[in-house]
Amino acid sequence: MIVNERIVSYLHSLEQGNGEFCDEIEAFAHKTDVPIIRKEMESFLRVMIRMKSPEKILELGTAIGYSAILMAKCMPENCTITTIENYEKRIPIAGANIEKSGFGNRIHLMEGDALEVLKQLNESFDFVFMDAAKAQYLNYLEELLRLMPKGGVLIADNVLQDGELIESRYVIDRRNRTIHSRMREYLYRVTHMEELETSIIPIGDGVALSIRK
Repeated sequence: MIVNERIVSYLHSLEQGNGEFCDEIEAFAHKTDVPIIRKEMESFLRVMIRMKSPEKILELGTAIGYSAILMAKCMPENCTITTIENYEKRIPIAGANIEKSGFGNRIHLMEGDALEVLKQLNESFDFVFMDAAKAQYLNYLEELLRLMPKGGVLIADNVLQDGELIESRYVIDRRNRTIHSRMREYLYRVTHMEELETSIIPIGDGVALSIRK
């Protein structure tokens, strides 16, 4: 945890909930160890979508559809979501949840490796939420920039890796060192490239908020 636990608990106590159906998906995710976004990220996403009022949202990492449905609940009436998932066992669950949510006609679930799917896309997305394979964030970036117009928003979740990112790679478990080094590269890149204005925000597990100049 990168923020004081008491502060996080207090912030959670202020949440009003996301409705019965989302509560069911959340409970299923926790029971089956499916990673979904943290409470702090939920409210951050809702506020950013209200502020941006996007026409097209792109999500990398559907899991079982929880975050896509949350975004759909507050997106403008003319907005659609394209969401990409590669894990075969989760895809049918995500599809069923999306249909049951009532947003099946506005959330388009695409199956396959995110990088390969991105290369096939040619439409423009003014809001991108990235919560897929953390070691691949840097690889996704070039394709995302191709798809983002000026003023487009890119939100990358889990960028501080429970605080491990500030540690030396030599004290990180060997299995996590690739993610550690590649995430550091991603954060350096998005905070130093001319095309983006970026802020790293220590909420949840760390958020990188970038705007296309």
